[in-house]
Amino acid sequence: MGFVGGLGTVNVDLIYTDIPRLPRPGEEIYAGGFGMYLGGGIPATLVNLGRLGLDSRVLTFLGEDRFSAFAREAFEAAGTRVVNLYRGGDMPVVVTSVMVCGGDRAFMSYGRPPAIDAETRARLLEALDGADIVPMQPGDIGLYRALKQRGVRLVFDTGWEDDLSTEKYADYLELADYYLPNRVEAMKITGADSPEAAARRLERWLACPVVKLDGEGCLYRENGVTRVIPPVPGVKAVDTTGAGDAFMAGFIYGMTGREGVERCVQYGNITGAACVRAVGCLTGYVTQSELHDTWKRIYG
Repeated sequence: MGFVGGLGTVNVDLIYTDIPRLPRPGEEIYAGGFGMYLGGGIPATLVNLGRLGLDSRVLTFLGEDRFSAFAREAFEAAGTRVVNLYRGGDMPVVVTSVMVCGGDRAFMSYGRPPAIDAETRARLLEALDGADIVPMQPGDIGLYRALKQRGVRLVFDTGWEDDLSTEKYADYLELADYYLPNRVEAMKITGADSPEAAARRLERWLACPVVKLDGEGCLYRENGVTRVIPPVPGVKAVDTTGAGDAFMAGFIYGMTGREGVERCVQYGNITGAACVRAVGCLTGYVTQSELHDTWKRIYG
């Protein structure tokens, strides 16, 4: 079995919690809690896969700044290999201040992902030689076409965009083995008025469309039949940041074992539920043994 690897910009989140309200211009408010965490995106998915015992490799950009140093330590602690593509220039890490107030969040970010030029793409293809599964993100479609020609399985996630549409991402959907939107993203990209209708429209590109239903579990369609897999019961969500990345990790874990889409979704529900129990994208997680024990207890 090959490894799971992916390209993604590192995000470092500075999270302020227990805030009575957000400050207005000119005001200063003290938070009751604070922490610095590795943020979301493909690197977070790969860290979760490393914690599940898989050979996972993050292809990213890490400089000499303090936030890059923090990220290096986090990847090492999770057992996730890093392929550093940084060649100098501005700080390559995106830093986000997250203010959690009244169940909602406000964000302020700094940083810009480095461009992917011909030399970087060549290094990416070399580093991903032998990969089994690669999570996709919007960006260099040529890279993913080359990987698909090598037989690599691709899992796509977009996140929310105001101009999200199947026209914009048709090339990605045609390459993807799976696409993992949440209900809002699925309805936006397809123009449908329900998650099930969105899944039906996604069948134009995907054999098994999947739509995450947040706290209501996950829907998928296979062979023309719609099924909803219930969520992990009794979960109190503390922070939903990174839940989608964690779900993708569980889903990909199932793929590495050649499991069917139902089992992949069940694993995704478990890893996503573990994430939302704690503040930060990667604070809450399950080990491989905990994943299997939870699966047997809930879905087995």
